Amino acid sequence: MSPESAEDVAVRALVWLAGNDDLCPVFLGSTGAAPEDLRAQAGDPAFLASVLDFVTMDDAWVIAFCDAQGLPYDAPLRARQALPGAEQVHWT
Repeated sequence: MSPESAEDVAVRALVWLAGNDDLCPVFLGSTGAAPEDLRAQAGDPAFLASVLDFVTMDDAWVIAFCDAQGLPYDAPLRARQALPGAEQVHWT
């Protein structure tokens, strides 16, 4: 997946998350972000990566997001891998 396509998936996840009255407060609480940060940081690939990190923590969230957006279930993880911070670290 290209970085541009990954950002598109992540922005869609952000919009979905912002509209989810149950999950949005959990995301805000776990990241320390404020509601106004959602819009202000929507263009930041690192912030978008954090959105995908959050959504991919639970299979039910992935399924709900992908079903709502008409995406395959592997799209959030593939998008996350194309954004900053997904590089594998080799300690040996």
